[in-house]
Amino acid sequence: MGSATREALVSARDALAAVPSSAGLATAVQLFEAGRIIGNSAQLRAALADPATAADDKRAVIGSLFASFDAPTRTLLAEIAASRWSTQDDLLAGIEEVAIRAAARSAGKGVSVDEELFAFGTAVSSDAELELAVGSKLGSPESKSKLVGTLLSKASPQTVTIVNHLVQQPRDRRIGELIRDAAAIVADEAGLSVATVVSASPLTAAQLDRLRAGLAKQHGRDLLLNQVIDPSIIGGLRVQIGDDVIDGSVSTRLTDLRIRLAS
Repeated sequence: MGSATREALVSARDALAAVPSSAGLATAVQLFEAGRIIGNSAQLRAALADPATAADDKRAVIGSLFASFDAPTRTLLAEIAASRWSTQDDLLAGIEEVAIRAAARSAGKGVSVDEELFAFGTAVSSDAELELAVGSKLGSPESKSKLVGTLLSKASPQTVTIVNHLVQQPRDRRIGELIRDAAAIVADEAGLSVATVVSASPLTAAQLDRLRAGLAKQHGRDLLLNQVIDPSIIGGLRVQIGDDVIDGSVSTRLTDLRIRLAS
């Protein structure tokens, strides 16, 4: 990620923070739609991501193209487009991130969008046919959207909205990566980091609480723990927080031992 994109993301998040909560999920829905429209037009993408194009000209394009959108959405889009992005894909990623954050903000108390996303990702990743159906480039956006609606019939509107967009505009990302990134953004919006904990058998609530407290102290931030059961690690734990991996699994220790003995 280039420095221009990092600065643009900060500005975009600040702009979202100024949007009234009454805007609700509609803002996220419209932002996602805008992202798909811009993503499907090479000419529009190039114009909005071109650093040589004046910011006011970019705002004018947004105002004209999305005149039917609600005022909060138009304001957000105008600020996002007016910023300088390192690449065209970064621009689309920025719109997507702000839309995900807007969706997360609209969720009521007791709605765990990040947990719903993780559960969906786990279910899809564990079924090769389902993963292909959701993530294949051959499937039409309409068929994928319909499948998502069926799979997430009991999920919150926020989760359905996020996943529906991701499968329609994957931008060369696998479904597992899409869902993990979205869940991390949702958690970050709530002031949390996501820790994926892989164990050979389920951990008890007490064990999870101790692990969460220890990791939070180490990383200086509260954590959302997503537990994955993988008997192949034999024992121990493998924990991933962002790009950091703590691998204390028995399988990895055995592999390391074999390498040392063979050298």
